Amino acid sequence: MMEQMNIVLRELKIKDLDDYLYWNHPSREFHKFNGPYYGKKNEEELKRYVEDLKERLLKGEINVLENKKIIANKDTDEIIGSVNWYWKSEETLWMEVGIVIFNENYWGNGIGYTCLKMWIDEIFAENPKLIRLGLSTWSGNLRMMGLAEKLGFKKEAVYRKARIVDHTYYDSVSYGILRDEWYIS
Repeated sequence: MMEQMNIVLRELKIKDLDDYLYWNHPSREFHKFNGPYYGKKNEEELKRYVEDLKERLLKGEINVLENKKIIANKDTDEIIGSVNWYWKSEETLWMEVGIVIFNENYWGNGIGYTCLKMWIDEIFAENPKLIRLGLSTWSGNLRMMGLAEKLGFKKEAVYRKARIVDHTYYDSVSYGILRDEWYIS
């Protein structure tokens, strides 16, 4: 078990780009769990994407990973993963959140719980009108389902045989938590 680590959620920086490219490479293990039913960038597409991020950072843009933040070790500034949000329904103030731990050396140490809790606190604080947050995954990602439940999210929907991974059907699983529930948990 890794000792408790200081974690920070921050913007991507120019100095991170080589590591970001390395950790997001299509061969990385996390791709097997993080929406493997969606297409992913090949190596050339990823290189072009990172080059675009570099150009934007050099022009002074700060939030190049829109609606995302990097998870980093506060002591070493090493990139560990990222958190994100997107609107599921802006009209009804419903956001979805997600997390990816790129570096498998950090898996199974409670970092996901710590980071996602920090991220949800930040999202609710910055969006006072926000009513609910959702988190969606697939039935093959047992760790993400466990993380959602540990954070107090309620399983709200199961879409049976809605995801295909390695020629096998899995369920899509959606969780949610209301602002009022978050602040009492």
